[in-house]
Amino acid sequence: MDKQENIQNDTNFNSPLGVGGKLGVGGIDNFGFYGEFGGAYIPEILHGTVERLKEAFYAIKDDASFKSEYYDLLKNYVGRPSPLYFAKRLSAVYGTNIYLKREDLNHTGAHKINNALGQILLARRMGKTRIIAETGAGQHGVATATACALMGLECIVFMGKTDVERQFLNVQKMRMLGATVEPVTCGNMTLKDATNEAIRYWCSNPDSFYIIGSTVGPHPYPDMVGFFQSVISEEIKWQLLEQIGRDYPDYLMACVGGGSNAMGTYYHYINDDRVQIISAEAGGLGIETGETAATISIGTVGIIHGFRTLLMQDEDGQITEPYSISAGLDYPGIGPAHAYFAKVGRTKVHAINDDEALEAAFELTRLEGIIPAIESAHALALLKKEKDTFKTNDIVVLTVSGRGDKDMDTYVKYFTPNP
Repeated sequence: MDKQENIQNDTNFNSPLGVGGKLGVGGIDNFGFYGEFGGAYIPEILHGTVERLKEAFYAIKDDASFKSEYYDLLKNYVGRPSPLYFAKRLSAVYGTNIYLKREDLNHTGAHKINNALGQILLARRMGKTRIIAETGAGQHGVATATACALMGLECIVFMGKTDVERQFLNVQKMRMLGATVEPVTCGNMTLKDATNEAIRYWCSNPDSFYIIGSTVGPHPYPDMVGFFQSVISEEIKWQLLEQIGRDYPDYLMACVGGGSNAMGTYYHYINDDRVQIISAEAGGLGIETGETAATISIGTVGIIHGFRTLLMQDEDGQITEPYSISAGLDYPGIGPAHAYFAKVGRTKVHAINDDEALEAAFELTRLEGIIPAIESAHALALLKKEKDTFKTNDIVVLTVSGRGDKDMDTYVKYFTPNP
């Protein structure tokens, strides 16, 4: 599909990722492309819906009343700013200065609430009353259900049956909050399949508002989710300035599945060449085994869920099923901005295997008394990968995207705690 056939946006909105702007090495263009990745490959029935969404989103980005309401909720409902915590014992192990951005301490236990609240306010301004969402680990589902309960809106969450079983606690939270959870039984019954089903429902019910939880989907979703998550790096800048006297780290680290917490972490540093950005994707049992979700490492260019990106696919273009111990990282694609960052060398990416993530989770737990989500544990495993590059005076900021309550069954299954 030619770029001219994609949803257009001629608004220059003055952000680090801005239209026609600079990513340090490029920019998102007027059609929602980051280099060759992105765009809006959508059915005709959704064209008007997505066009209206795009117009509404760019209208509120600089709207003072919207920002006031949004930031009030972030402060008084979510509990932001989330702490930037100096992990003293972890730092001693790795011979450097490690700061943890504690998104796990947000209301609902992860970064997902930042985006859910932004989109729910937008939905309300657009007069929408039925909200749909997809979820893998359940954190986005819980965040969306929470936002809908707060605003008194109907909520339907699509979730793969495999994830319903391994994230049972989050399913019960969603139901308690009043959401309808729709188990999806096609494919390998995980995040990809939940997203497929949500889009099918959206095509049949285009008046619904679809809250996408990551930096994926047709333009403007990757840009919109990144914008609402950018509060993470916005806070990191002033928190570092307050704590160490400068507003940038030497290293930024986060996990990527679709890429929302990572985009929030990197957003205000994309143009800063002083900052090395390192991402962790899910290696599963190893990229050579086929049981993996390491999209950037082994993916090729294709189209999924309304956007062009790197995909796990066979030579005929059929999506291959991803695997990860993490319900939030087993997606066969990657957000288009992250695909672009990796291609042009703005980010360094490591595929983290299941056992490496689990080891990192237990290390943090025993050193700092923080039990991370398995997704976040993939980012923590980057420390061992990069240990030999750290200097004693380096500043490393790593985002703990969520807390590990939801993963306790998995942790107990794979490790027997010391008596």
